[in-house]
Amino acid sequence: MIRDITFGQYYPGDSVIHRLDARVKILWTLMYLVMIFFVKDFIGYGIFIVALAGIIKAAKIPFRYIARGMKPIMFILILTFILNMFLHDGKVLVQLGPLEITDVGVQTAVFIAFRLILLIFGTSLLTYTTKPMQLTDGLEKLMSPLAKLGFPANEVAMMISIALRFIPTLLDETDKIMKAQQARGADFETGNVIKRITSMIPLIIPLFVSSFRIAQDLAMAMEARCYRGGTGRTRLHPMKYKKADYVAYTFIVVFAAVIVVQSRGILPLPMLWPR
Repeated sequence: MIRDITFGQYYPGDSVIHRLDARVKILWTLMYLVMIFFVKDFIGYGIFIVALAGIIKAAKIPFRYIARGMKPIMFILILTFILNMFLHDGKVLVQLGPLEITDVGVQTAVFIAFRLILLIFGTSLLTYTTKPMQLTDGLEKLMSPLAKLGFPANEVAMMISIALRFIPTLLDETDKIMKAQQARGADFETGNVIKRITSMIPLIIPLFVSSFRIAQDLAMAMEARCYRGGTGRTRLHPMKYKKADYVAYTFIVVFAAVIVVQSRGILPLPMLWPR
């Protein structure tokens, strides 16, 4: 399972999406997160799927690689699906003692499951196509107006970037600790869910120790290089918008307008399973 976690990792490539300015991709992700909650039916999700498929195709990232990142959250996805089936009133489809599965519950469960899947797929594209340093520079640039009000834009951007950057590092550390424990007779792959969760407890202490050691090494390295935040800092590659970035901004605006118009029922499209 550790090897299946791809969220937060960078997928090397030279596609048109990889070459876009980091600010464009950050704003696209924020807009995506907001717009997905405007959707009220599956026609809106269809628009999201078409747009997302086009972006994945342009980014040249294998769909299998993105889908592999869904495995670690399948338990949460299934649990959410099951709970939603029982928590909504409507026409009873199945009676399980005091519990009832209703048509509204099934519709809502499918609807929420689609939303979670699209959220994971859409937001993961940001880190798949953006290097950590580009992401830091983009966040700092977008938050720079707040710096005039005393907001530590550079520090916040650096913390977010470091957190994302060390996701694969911590996963590698976890994998090493698991292999060391297995060499000593530990079993992480058999038994029921409770037993597997219990077997993970011996991983927590060494993982925390390793995390603190990595954090200390990073802090010492930054101090040795006289890092003092963004004050007086220059960049080897200054961020400049290109023609493709303006085209991407146009796409973002058009996509947001289509979602808002469709969600309000202005477009002449049928509404499937209105909520």
